[in-house]
This record gives sequence, C-alpha cells and structure tokens, in this order.
Amino acid sequence: MEHTTLSRDTPWTEALLARMDTPGPRYTSYPTADRFVEAFTAEHLGQALAQRGSLGGLGGAGAPMSVYVHVPFCESVCYYCACNKIVTRDHSRVVRYLKALEHELDLVVLALGEAPPVSQLHLGGGTPTYLSDDELRTLVAMIAARVRLLPHGEHSVEIDPRTVTQQRLEMLKSLGFNRISYGVQDFDPAVQEAVHRVQPYAQVEALMHDARALGFDSVNVDLIYGLPRQTPESFARTVAQVARLRPDRIAVYGYAHLPARFKPQRRIVCADLPGAPDRLGMLGQALAGFVGHGYQYIGMDHFALPEDSLAQAKRQGRLHRNFQGYSTQPDCDLIGLGVSAISRIGATYSQNAKTLDEYHDLLKGNALPVVRGLALSRDDLVRRAVILSIMCHGRLSFESVALAHLIDVRQYFAPELEALQTLVREGLVTLDADGLEVTPLGWYFVRSVAMVFDRHLRADASRERFSKVI
Repeated sequence: MEHTTLSRDTPWTEALLARMDTPGPRYTSYPTADRFVEAFTAEHLGQALAQRGSLGGLGGAGAPMSVYVHVPFCESVCYYCACNKIVTRDHSRVVRYLKALEHELDLVVLALGEAPPVSQLHLGGGTPTYLSDDELRTLVAMIAARVRLLPHGEHSVEIDPRTVTQQRLEMLKSLGFNRISYGVQDFDPAVQEAVHRVQPYAQVEALMHDARALGFDSVNVDLIYGLPRQTPESFARTVAQVARLRPDRIAVYGYAHLPARFKPQRRIVCADLPGAPDRLGMLGQALAGFVGHGYQYIGMDHFALPEDSLAQAKRQGRLHRNFQGYSTQPDCDLIGLGVSAISRIGATYSQNAKTLDEYHDLLKGNALPVVRGLALSRDDLVRRAVILSIMCHGRLSFESVALAHLIDVRQYFAPELEALQTLVREGLVTLDADGLEVTPLGWYFVRSVAMVFDRHLRADASRERFSKVI
C-alpha cells in the first residue's frame, strides 16, 4: 500500500493520508477559540478598542479593519451543521436582531472613538439570505452609516442557493457585495436527502450563470466529504459537476460527526456514514480532480483558478488567514457583530454570547455582549506568527522570527524542531540552518505541519473537539 498512489498524477499515497488523518485545528486563529476564557470580559474588549482608537491598531494609524456579521437564522435545519444557528420560520425575530446589531456597533464605534475604515465586510451564518431584501438593505445601510467602507473593499456574503433568485442576486450586487459563496455540499440526491438539504444541480447551475452575468468578482462553492450515503463514486460525480460550473474558488471540508456537541447531527444515521478508506478516497479524488481541472491548490481545503486573486496572492507570497479562512486581505483587526461572533483587536480575541437571549440581555444593559476571550501572551504571539507563516506561505525564516520577537529560534523551539524530523522523513518539510520550508507534497498537509508548533495542542490529552486533518 505504501507505494500505491490514488491516481497516476497524485504525489501522496493512501498510507500517507491515513497517517495524517488525526484531529487538529484549522488555525483561523491562534490560540484557537476553545482556549478562550470567561475571565476575559466586555471591559477588556472595551480597553482594547480604546487603545486601538488611540494608537491606530494593527498596522499603524488608520489601519483598515474587517467586519463580520453573524446572521444566525435558518428556515430549516441541515443535519450536518455545526454552526451557531436558530431554525425558525418566525421572521419577526429579525427586526429585534437588527436593532441589537445596530446597538452593538454603536458601542464598538463609541469605544474606538471614531468611525473606523473597513476594507472587508462579510455576512455569515446561519443563512444571511434568510433576511428579506429590505432587511438586507437596512443592515448594510446601518453598517455604512457607522464605519467608513473603503472603495474597492471586499464585500462577501454566504448564500444558501435555495434562498436566492436572479433578482435577489441583483439586489446583493446593488448593495455592494462583490463576492458570494454558495453552500452546495454535495449534488447527489440521496446525500442531499440524508442531510435534509435538497438543491438540484440545475438550480445551482442557473444561479452560477446569473452571478457571472451580474459581474461578481468571485464566486465560491463549498463542498463537504464524509457525509451520509456518500461514496467515492458519487462524490467523484459531484467534483466533476462543480468543476463544470467553474467557480473561482472551491472549499472542500471534511465532515466531523460530533453528535454529542451538535444536536442536528443526531438525526444522521451512523451506519450511513462512509468509513475511513472511503473518506480518504473522496479527499484524494477532490485533490486530484480539481487540480486536474486547472485549479491551483491554495492549502488545506481551498482551491482557486490561477487567475483568481487568491491564487495570485499565494504565488506572490501575499496570502493571509483569518476567521473566514484564506484571504487576500492584509492582516487586520476584526470586529465581530452578532450572536457568537468573534472579534480580534490587537493582541486580544473575544467572543459574543452564543444564545440570542443572553446576547439581547447583555446589550439591554448597554454592555458589549462579550462572554469570553483571551489576551495573548508573548508566547502566543510568537507561535501565532510562526503558525500563520506556515499556513499562508509554507515557510518559516528563523532570522525573521528572531528579529521580530527577540528570541533564539532554535533554542526556543528545540522540541518542535525535533518533532519535525518525522515530517522531514515523510517528505513534507525541509529544514536547514535558515528555516523551514513546506514541500509541494507538504502543502496538502500544511495543517499537520502547523500543529507541531501549537503549545496548547501538545498539552492536550484529547483532540476530539477538532475536526480531522483529512
């Protein structure tokens, strides 16, 4: 098995995929959100915002920020979902939620002391397109009145294809959204039925054509492998169908079945889930299939067409990573609005209340709705820089880290450099006196390389709260 490749052109083997198939973080942040503590309060976030307002924050005075808005509502439940969501057909709840978002943003801007410049706006969920056209207009107008949305910024929205038409796409474009992401997951009818999300291929094909005609800068498609009733053969058909749609970007996530944590997953029949060999086969098919159709592999679970800005950023060493995944936007502070949303301000992370009742109650007291967070230590900052350099650029310069953080890298990371020898022998990384380089093969397992430098993960007895690397 060791020398049996999954296809003629793939550089990995099934045995290597199996060895790398362990739980681990996705590193949209470091430390990861599971390390946040309740001792970090709204007062701490307020102090971080005030400090940013006086000092200019990450990147210097007047540095642009990013805004994320969490829209938790969905009309029906998708059984695989692990997002923070509220399944309801009572649309009247949106009115109160929009008022709460407005109040929260007012508190943030008050703490900053001025309307911040914003280069990136992202609506996620839940289902942002659960909102009506008028509600979406209200939301965008509310944000635009309180921050300075910069020209040529990146404005993106996650879309459930079942909730939009050509007319709704036109409306989103008129509001300034230039990037959209379709949640597809799988096109096989049996799989769609098993996860309670039925959306025919023809429907998504028509919406893809509409998005192109309207001139959106980028269209992304999300897929999930490892879902109930999926087989390598059925998923290969989905990969071929998505490649035929030719989205600018594709994200392929591995399904993590954690029914003890996520109640909707209890409706999934465990016997319908594909076994580890089939999961590996699906991943291999996706990697080989999309690369074979001309996509560039960005890293971990992202693909992009060569002319897409994400692929260009990787080639030019300008790739970044934030809570939405890989990005072309420079590293910047993030304002997270809404229930469960996460903010990153300077050397702090904070997360809002996870339930709608608690979120509303905290705002009713005129307080930022923070329930936990983290002030990063010096060690956290060093490791964050190292991990993001590996995840985004596939390399680590010992000299750069030493100069930026005033440490002897080889001494500071002696245990990690020793642990890397296993990955060196696997052909995933190279090490020399100057630093670390992820090999072309190693890019397929870059998450595993970054995990070596995660101090919190090494101290953990269990990693089961994370999805698997494969």
